[in-house]
Amino acid sequence: MNAAGESSGQTQPLARPQRWLVGLGSAVGRGLGNLLRLLGQMVVLLLAAGRATAAGLFTSGQTMRWGELFLQMVRVGVKAIPIVILVQLAIGMILPLQMFPKLDEFGQADQVATINAIAALRELGPLMTAIILSGFAGASIAAELGTMVTSEEINALRSMALSPVRFLVVPRLLATMLMTIVLAVIADVVMVAGGYLTGMQLGLDSDVYYTMTTQAVSVAGFLSGLVKAGVYGLLIGLIAAHQGLTVKPSSG
Repeated sequence: MNAAGESSGQTQPLARPQRWLVGLGSAVGRGLGNLLRLLGQMVVLLLAAGRATAAGLFTSGQTMRWGELFLQMVRVGVKAIPIVILVQLAIGMILPLQMFPKLDEFGQADQVATINAIAALRELGPLMTAIILSGFAGASIAAELGTMVTSEEINALRSMALSPVRFLVVPRLLATMLMTIVLAVIADVVMVAGGYLTGMQLGLDSDVYYTMTTQAVSVAGFLSGLVKAGVYGLLIGLIAAHQGLTVKPSSG
């Protein structure tokens, strides 16, 4: 009776498939928990930046730091113009080159201009600009703020009752968002121009190419691309600022 009771009270070891499923479930649970924690922290940071921006625009005692914003716009955007032009020019020239043979088989070679223009304004212009800035500006912002954390500059601001979000995050966040929009416009123009140059080399009529491009371009498509660029820029700045501020100083 005692032996039976003892055996029933003991935990039976799990088989290998069961252990694998338990480990997988634990890993997924931890991953989801970390993801939700990360999203929550970024939402809190975004709300704090929004409040600081609103206070800077509408409160007389907390004016926006326009000089710092302009400096960050130059750092984030102006210095990225050459690489954006280079990448978008290459894409604008390669895309028609790849599409032309297949479209020409069906007698639709002129549609190269339409596809290139729509792709540039709606998708590739904002997307490629954001990808470039994520490495060009995002890494720089994260590294800069992380260095400030490890050198106790963030704690020094807090000790003087100054908000790191207002003085450090807001200028970088706004600069990244605004310059992503500006660079997306430049990327659109360069990609369309690159497609035009390739079209001329492929023997397409310049007047027909121009007409097809203007017919494909619409205000709604252009504005949708700018909205996407603004969202991409906001996410780049937000993620970079969060990663920089959450750096843990080394204990050594």
